[in-house]
Amino acid sequence: MKEATEQAVRRPGPGPEPDPTTHEYGLATPTTRTHAPPLEAQAAAASPPLTRRAARTNTSTTTPPHPRAPESDQAAGLAMVAPGGGGAGPSLWPAAEELAFVRKKVSEISGRDENEVRVAACPYRICPLGAHIDHQGGIVTAMTINHGVLLGFVPSSDSEVVLQSGQFEGVIQFRVDDLQKPIDNPENINWESYARGAVYALQNNGYDLKKGIIGYISGVKGLDSSGLSSSAAVGIAYLLALENVNDLIISPVDNIQLDKSIENKYLGLENGILDPSAILLSRYGYLTLMDCKTASPSYVYFSELSKSHQSPGQLPFKILLAFSGLQHNLPKKRGYNTRVFECKEAARALLCSSGSEEASNILRDVDPALYEAQKCILDENLSRRAEHYFSEMKRVAKGRDAWARGNLQEFGQLISASGRSSILNYECGSKEMIQLYEILLKAPGVLGARFSGAGFRGCCLAIVEPDHAEAAAEFVRVEYEKAQPELVCHIPADRRVLVCEPGDSARVVLPDHRS
Repeated sequence: MKEATEQAVRRPGPGPEPDPTTHEYGLATPTTRTHAPPLEAQAAAASPPLTRRAARTNTSTTTPPHPRAPESDQAAGLAMVAPGGGGAGPSLWPAAEELAFVRKKVSEISGRDENEVRVAACPYRICPLGAHIDHQGGIVTAMTINHGVLLGFVPSSDSEVVLQSGQFEGVIQFRVDDLQKPIDNPENINWESYARGAVYALQNNGYDLKKGIIGYISGVKGLDSSGLSSSAAVGIAYLLALENVNDLIISPVDNIQLDKSIENKYLGLENGILDPSAILLSRYGYLTLMDCKTASPSYVYFSELSKSHQSPGQLPFKILLAFSGLQHNLPKKRGYNTRVFECKEAARALLCSSGSEEASNILRDVDPALYEAQKCILDENLSRRAEHYFSEMKRVAKGRDAWARGNLQEFGQLISASGRSSILNYECGSKEMIQLYEILLKAPGVLGARFSGAGFRGCCLAIVEPDHAEAAAEFVRVEYEKAQPELVCHIPADRRVLVCEPGDSARVVLPDHRS
């Protein structure tokens, strides 16, 4: 397996790879050497400074080149890059009929020909490992699924933005040369906020916006507010569309920061970079790892892909998404921002205990040895948050190696352990979400499960053997309905449990790339 692991872990970009060294969390060890450098060493590989304006190239995607597949896969004819930048996995998204529907809606709104309509396709994401550590500069894993947000658009003749939604009523109208100001009260956030937030982020980073868009945006009914980062997908869709019509070419790493600006500065949410990183950087057949301190991505190839007993090029697992029916946040004192604050307090206490004068307040800057020596000083709440962070970093390291070896059993066990730590140490998860998580663990063929998102609402995810996917989905439907009949009756029957495929990265599909 050592040879498979060495072949499996790749990092995009020219030039030889530096030799790996032992990472503090074991991300490269003497027994599992990889061609990817330790993630902390990748800060130097971050993208160049923001490009303010550039001529458009003839491409249908704003994403970087895919990592090269191992030579054995190329020889086997496993195309890892589709024309236009999309992945060539077995389940291409968006489907032709989805694109046609969105193009037709934009044509009706704008009066323009359907052949002029461009579509920003931004998939939803899951995070198998790395739960609740992105805001602490941790290392997270991610992949997208074959569902997401579609924003069809054409350039407006001036600076006006005109938008309609498949999920919300009304028409949005404003100008890109209007000065956008941050939202003061989170209660005022609505579907218009993300479009304005995208303009705000671009304006504040020095980009010159002259053209608006006329567009129609639509997600998957029932998948919004479900822990799949639908809000990040919406923000990125607006960024890609505005960049496209204004001839701006912006790297995915820079777009990650722009989306973070929407969430943090415009909307006032304390989100990290996990969600936009997953949506903008994922590749079919690869596990994406994002170092949230250095904003450096790396990719781990699933070495067993070419050996799969499934269809050629198809990963030997499916993704189950089981929906709880919970759509509303719990009170703020028990919510997301409180957990972030507690993690920062734990970091400050640990650093102060060592006499460090560093002003940092994230757990990534706390040496694991210092944590082990000083964790006794933390009160119970802070101790639990820190324990989740440091144990989750270890699970990410082990999960990276398990994925590279093609060991789905071990990978799944780590996902389930992450779910348990989220409940016991991070103390997130409502009673209903915990019930759903426990039901998934009992379902046939499920290799691992955990919450998707913060765990207070939305859905749980599971990795499942493909031959058992439908049986597992039915088991979960039946058992969760027994446990929560009142919640289940409000979930559309075809949205209670979804069987999904891994997906690819966000991109703009131009009219001449309709497949």
